[in-house]
Amino acid sequence: MAALQMFYNLSTGLWDTTGWWNSANALETTIDYSAITQTITYRTNVFNTFEKNKHTNFLNPWFYDDQGWWALTWIKAYDLTGDTRYLEMAKTIFEDLKQGWDSTCGGGVWWHKRREYKNAITNELFLAIAAKLHLRTPNSTGEDSYLNWAKRSWEWFKNTGMINANNMVNDGLDQACQNNGKTTWTYNQGVILGGLVDMYQITHDRTFLQQAEAIADAALKNLAPNGILQEPCEPNADCGADGPQFKGIFIRNLSVLYRVLPKPQYKAFIAHNAESIWSRRDRSNQLGLSWAGQFDRADASRQSAAMDAINAAISLGTNGLTYQAEDAALQNGKSLRSSQDTGEQATLKMNPETMLSPSR
Repeated sequence: MAALQMFYNLSTGLWDTTGWWNSANALETTIDYSAITQTITYRTNVFNTFEKNKHTNFLNPWFYDDQGWWALTWIKAYDLTGDTRYLEMAKTIFEDLKQGWDSTCGGGVWWHKRREYKNAITNELFLAIAAKLHLRTPNSTGEDSYLNWAKRSWEWFKNTGMINANNMVNDGLDQACQNNGKTTWTYNQGVILGGLVDMYQITHDRTFLQQAEAIADAALKNLAPNGILQEPCEPNADCGADGPQFKGIFIRNLSVLYRVLPKPQYKAFIAHNAESIWSRRDRSNQLGLSWAGQFDRADASRQSAAMDAINAAISLGTNGLTYQAEDAALQNGKSLRSSQDTGEQATLKMNPETMLSPSR
C-alpha cells in the first residue's frame, strides 16, 4: 500500500501515471485497506482528494461511467468516515447519471454524453450506485427513488442480452440493441457482482445471488488460466491505459460476493491470486500487470488493481496467511521478503471467519 501512495499527488489529489477514473479506483483501494486494517495512515488522502476536486462535483464532460467510479468511491468514504459530505457527493453524481437514461434500446444509461453507445459497465455502475444509495437512505420512496432506479436498471440490464449464454457479460449493445459480442472484460464481470449482492441485501431474493454466482463461476472458468485472473488483452498487449485497472475491480467484487455466498473456491481463488501477485513484485514492492507472469512496469493502475486482490485476501483471512501492512508483504510459514526489500513490518493476523481489526 505504501508503494501505491508513492504515486499520489498532494497538489491535485489524484494519482500520477494514470487517468481520472483510475484515481477513483486507487482511492477506493486505499479506503478499503484503511477499513480492513483500521489504520489511519492514509485517511488524509481521502479528505485531500475531496477538497482538491469538489468544485467539479466529480462530473465528467464526456463519459458517464468515469464519474460513476467516483460515486462508488465517495460512498465507501462515507462508510469509512461517517462524513455525510461524501454521501451527498455520490448523490450529486447519481443525479447527473440519471440524465443519461432514455428510451433508446428500452432504457439504460449512455456511455458517452454524445449518446452513441450503451454499454455494460456504465449500467452496472448505475445499478450499483442506486442500490448502495438506497441501502444508506432507505426512506426514499416513489418512482424517482434509489430503490426504484435500482430495480428498473436491473430489469432492463438482464433483458438486454448483454449477459450471454455462457453467463459472461459482453461489452455492450450494437445499433440494433443486441449484444455486440465484444470483449468480456473482467470488470464487466465484477461490478455486476456487487450490484447483485446489494439487490439481494435489499430484497432477500436469492435469484440475485444465483445470477451473481453464475457470472462469477463463468469468469473463473473463462478468464483465469491456471487459476490466475487474466485480462483478455494481456497475452499480446499491455492493455493500454484502462485495462490494467480491470482485474482489481473484479476481485474486489468477488470478495463482496464471498461474504454472502461463501463458496470455498472463491476464497481459494482470492488467496491464490494474492500469493501469485506478491511473488512477482519488484524490489520496491511494486506490482505489475500480469498476476502470473513477469513484472513489466509500475504505475498507479497496476498497483491499485493488484492491491485490490491483496485487500481481498486480508479481509477474508485466507488460510491463516500473515500480512505485513505497510508494504503488503505476504508470508505463509516463511518470509517472502528478500534482503533488499525495505519498509516497516506492521504485521496483521486476520481472523479467517471475520473482518476484524489487526491484533496489536
